[in-house]
Amino acid sequence: MKINPGTRFRMQAAAVALAVAVVSAQSEAATLSGNVVTGHGQPIAGALVTLWNAGHNRKETVYTDEAGRYVLQTDFSGALILRGRAPMHRDFNVNLAVAGEDRQQHTLVLERLTDPQAISDQLTASAHAAALPFPDQQTKDAFISQCSYCHQQGNSLTRVPRPAEAWSEAIWRMEGYGAYITYAEHNSIKRTLSAGFNGEPLNVVQTAPYSPEMARERVEEWLVGDALSFLHDTMVGRDGRLYGIDEGKDLIFILDRSTGAIEQAVMPPDGEQTGGRFRGIRLPIGVFTGSHGPHSAAQLSDGRIFITGALSGKLLEFHPDTREWKTYEIPAGFLWRKGLYPHTIRADREENLWFTTTFSNRVVKFDPRTGTFTDIALPHDGALRWMSDTFMGLVLKIIEWFPERNLHLVLSHHKWLNGGRQSLNWPYGIDVNPVDDQVWYAKLLGNKIGTVDRDTLEVTEYATPHAGPRRMRFGPDGMLWIPSFDEGKLMRFDPRTRQFESIDLPVLSEGEYEMPYALNVHPKTGDVWIAANNTDRVLRYIPAERRFIAYPMPNRVIWFRDLDFTEDGRVCSSNSNLPAYAHEDGVPAFICIEPEPDGRYGR
Repeated sequence: MKINPGTRFRMQAAAVALAVAVVSAQSEAATLSGNVVTGHGQPIAGALVTLWNAGHNRKETVYTDEAGRYVLQTDFSGALILRGRAPMHRDFNVNLAVAGEDRQQHTLVLERLTDPQAISDQLTASAHAAALPFPDQQTKDAFISQCSYCHQQGNSLTRVPRPAEAWSEAIWRMEGYGAYITYAEHNSIKRTLSAGFNGEPLNVVQTAPYSPEMARERVEEWLVGDALSFLHDTMVGRDGRLYGIDEGKDLIFILDRSTGAIEQAVMPPDGEQTGGRFRGIRLPIGVFTGSHGPHSAAQLSDGRIFITGALSGKLLEFHPDTREWKTYEIPAGFLWRKGLYPHTIRADREENLWFTTTFSNRVVKFDPRTGTFTDIALPHDGALRWMSDTFMGLVLKIIEWFPERNLHLVLSHHKWLNGGRQSLNWPYGIDVNPVDDQVWYAKLLGNKIGTVDRDTLEVTEYATPHAGPRRMRFGPDGMLWIPSFDEGKLMRFDPRTRQFESIDLPVLSEGEYEMPYALNVHPKTGDVWIAANNTDRVLRYIPAERRFIAYPMPNRVIWFRDLDFTEDGRVCSSNSNLPAYAHEDGVPAFICIEPEPDGRYGR
């Protein structure tokens, strides 16, 4: 649906008037309003206006409308900092003293950048990664698929100039964590990074389209943890709290959004050694200090939260009310052929839990009433993948005798048979269709999706039109939405017709590529929310209108691994680039987006 400029302007004016009216009706909050303009007085649409609290550990952000106006209602008080930010402009900060029901107006004047280095430094990682001189498509594909899923490539931390051999050392370290590339790809990538990340400024103009909905958005952030915290998934609990899973330190951060209070719940070691079943691998120093490697969570109606222990091969049960823990050993089989790296977990209508085991090429069903597991082997799809599925557990068992030595890089056939990432399947995302309660999963490296018949446990798989299907989700109508991480696409799959549709994700300049790690579909509106990790944005796709709305996030280096919805209409996640000190704020954060406070997103 097209909106003419006059109608759009009236819509924005009405939105601002509504925001002011809401503010006036709430006596406890202060109100900051004004304009964001250029040095020549021109309004900047879509600029981010961010308010830091006095403790400098919370932020609230709104976007300007088409006329450059903003209204920000806040409960913050004391000595605050107000910041204006827009692409190609220098940040503008104002120190404020706010108390009670203050009404303050501030015009934020943003100076346009002219220095080539300053302009280049402000570009998102996507621009720097796109400028790398890949010698061929194979190298680029391997780099996107295997060198970009833990963190951004091209941000200020990763684009530091280095000689090729220094890059080689870094790549070997990444391979130890699970980057499956061949010797030839290793050598090609190291030369590409050395030539491309040379410190020279980029001459790139990024264009971020403005949407009128942005003026009705609000983003809240709560800083949490430290520079080495690794908040992988964040789940919205039935109590409204956010549960952020620190995969490296075996704990959960619990945020009460109403008070801002953050608690910690530490997991019991349960007799496991640091690194769990993966202790032969040299995990990121200082980050992975635990033994379970908690990854993904699902909550049942009685409040119990079940968490996959990726490193320990266990399922952990947590009671939010009592803070009690219980662990379940996932059946391993002979020489750990099963239960290796339990990954994403979801619950069906009967509150059975289903999760993928990435390194075992399996889907597992867990009945929390009986404590029993049902193991479902998935198709191997070729000899190299069969070898991985069959012998991965044996390899991990052998290298346990040599802790943190990464000897799997010598023993694995993905190296000595030159198979690379084509040697593995990696079942990854999983979800349950709300229409028929059928379970579907994605094979990240096998480039397939599949379903498990609830009655017979028979498996049926379908090749995806684009590579890297990651964390997929169903909409309320039973349509399956799948992010193609490797190719920057959004895929829609109809389980009834078995047909795919492909949709290009918007980028900021020609030649850039997006890396959608995860998505979720709002259960009421059907809007698809996508983690656009290469450009520090969240994308919202409205299927009925076949259009995107892009929301730039208030800080640089954004890495979302899952998205969840609150009952009061927020879209929430946690910032989890590895390492966390690459984030602009130096630590992870809980982040919630409040889209259009007009009732559309309330359940």
